[in-house]
Amino acid sequence: MPLLQYVCPSCGKQFDELVKKFDEKVVCPACGAEARRSYSGEMFTSTGKPPHHCSGNCKTCSGCR
Repeated sequence: MPLLQYVCPSCGKQFDELVKKFDEKVVCPACGAEARRSYSGEMFTSTGKPPHHCSGNCKTCSGCR
């Protein structure tokens, strides 16, 4: 289960959430609005190595190498 970063578009709160799936809907703990993924910080592949050109958006990516 991945630990992902989220940001609330309503109140601006940034938080981490443990989710079962990457596309799972997450609500803000402060105001209850639906939060969106924050693609800040370092990205790592499943081997623990930083990818070469990772955008952090796994839906449009052809996979980490």
